[in-house]
Amino acid sequence: MRWTLALLLLAIATLVAPACTTNPATGRSSFTAFMSPDDEKRVGAQEHPKLVDQFGGDYPDASLAAYVSRVGQAVAKHAEVQDVPYTFTVLDDDDINAFALPGGYVHVTRGLVTLASNEAELAGVLGHEIGHITARHAAQRYSSATAANLGIGILSILGAVAGLPSEMTQMAGSGLQAGASVYLQSYSRDQEMEADSLGIRYMAQAGYDPDAMVSFFRKLDAWTRLQAAEVGDPAAADRFDIMASHPRTADRVQQAARLAASAEGPGEKLDQTAYLKAIDGVLFGDSPAQGFRRGRDFIHPQLRIAFTVPAGFVLKNSAQQVLATGPNGALIVFDAERRAGVARQVPDMATYLSQVWARSLPLAGVERLQINGAAAATGVARLQTRGGAAIVRLVAIRGGADSIWRFIFLAPPSDAQRLQADFQRTAMSFRLLSAAEAAAAKPWRIDVVMVQEGDTAESLAQRMAIDEDRLETFRALNGLDGGARLSPGQQVKLVVG
Repeated sequence: MRWTLALLLLAIATLVAPACTTNPATGRSSFTAFMSPDDEKRVGAQEHPKLVDQFGGDYPDASLAAYVSRVGQAVAKHAEVQDVPYTFTVLDDDDINAFALPGGYVHVTRGLVTLASNEAELAGVLGHEIGHITARHAAQRYSSATAANLGIGILSILGAVAGLPSEMTQMAGSGLQAGASVYLQSYSRDQEMEADSLGIRYMAQAGYDPDAMVSFFRKLDAWTRLQAAEVGDPAAADRFDIMASHPRTADRVQQAARLAASAEGPGEKLDQTAYLKAIDGVLFGDSPAQGFRRGRDFIHPQLRIAFTVPAGFVLKNSAQQVLATGPNGALIVFDAERRAGVARQVPDMATYLSQVWARSLPLAGVERLQINGAAAATGVARLQTRGGAAIVRLVAIRGGADSIWRFIFLAPPSDAQRLQADFQRTAMSFRLLSAAEAAAAKPWRIDVVMVQEGDTAESLAQRMAIDEDRLETFRALNGLDGGARLSPGQQVKLVVG
């Protein structure tokens, strides 16, 4: 058995050792054995359209797309990897986010574009994503995952050959799989910090002020804290970062400040006027194609539907579904049956509920009802989720010959009874909009205005179309702290209807 173990270790070492190469961007040795540069280009080309579709498609503004691409190409010219055609895409998504795919594909959401206040801040974000590409972080992640899976396979073979107990090989295999799921699904925190370092290098070499990376992270920190306060948990700010895998924003601010201070050949370019001109009129918040959140109301003018969630719940919108998160893990999910022809095949909503949608659930208390003139059905089940036991109530509503609307109401058993009436009111609030109501629902947009004599943050915030936290949103959107004073002639961003 000792010889078998030794041979196994030698085999793994033989595979791994020659696969570690020195990356020209980082100067560090990295393991990329299972994804070559050609593989990166192929994977990027395959996944790019899928990612665009997942995040609402391209934002339909050719001039903004050209502007972002021009800034990105200026930064990318200073990257160590020049054998890929860098592509920059603005996604029609209101979340503040950015993504990089191998092969030179960089994506930013319009939500991030509206949060930035000058060209240098955008350059810093794009530089960060370019850093992921040049450091070959995706290749490292994929290769490490493949090596982990290879180790699981070899260990299973070893168990059969050497006679190891099956429980031991299963335990080791499950441990490796858990490690892969935790550490390899997204970029590591060290990789994110490394991409920040590379981003500052590239933007500075392109002539941009590297301090803009610091100002953007501070703005992001203020924005995430505002989001956390909106859900009633100010201490949760660090969970609202760009991605859950990213380092805490506060840590990134500190590192960015150190790097900016020591950047070689730092530029001075901010280009705020050009940037604000480029984003003037850009959609803010939800797009008409996904419906609008207005306080606790969800309104979809194109589908001509609306409903209201309970007090204490915060709406989250996406192309696939609408979520409303509440206290103690309570959740509301709204979506539609997307399989073609299903609505025509079921005789009523009770049948759809028990035999189609929830046929694998222990559904009880199924009953038919009417919701604002539409046929509907509801049922309840007790489930065991990762977070513990939960009471789940399902509601299906026929929207016509070809459509079915669906609610999932979830709450821990301790809160289920208390929330029952609130959940019922939400389901019963579902209604069809009249043509006039649908036409009156308009999206919000960014409006760049010039500060006039006598204007204050408070007076300008009152002109914002949003319903809540106007002053805090105005300050976060413009990177203003509580004591900042506005000057006549200064340009600021408002959200208007």
